[in-house]
Amino acid sequence: MSEIKQPPKHLVREYLERRARENAPPPTPEEIRRQLGWGMLMPSDLKMGTNRS
Repeated sequence: MSEIKQPPKHLVREYLERRARENAPPPTPEEIRRQLGWGMLMPSDLKMGTNRS
């Protein structure tokens, strides 16, 4: 099984700084993943919250 990689910390920090300046409700988890590019790093059939045995 492939290993899930996370975006670099500096990209996450920049994202959080941008979000802190906005006056909008928080985005959905899917939108956050899209903005951080996690969708490109995760297999499409892998879903968050699934248990692996």
